[in-house]
Amino acid sequence: MQIVNDIKSVTYLKSRAADVLKYINETHRPMIITQNGEAKAVIQDPI
Repeated sequence: MQIVNDIKSVTYLKSRAADVLKYINETHRPMIITQNGEAKAVIQDPI
């Protein structure tokens, strides 16, 4: 799996929050959220 799949914009997160949570829970990989092209947050599975 490529790290490119783990980097998404805040706009993507806002429009597809359920898909993001499903992806994180299935892969157990953290997702980097960007804003204006810069990393601003990381979302990860609690387990």
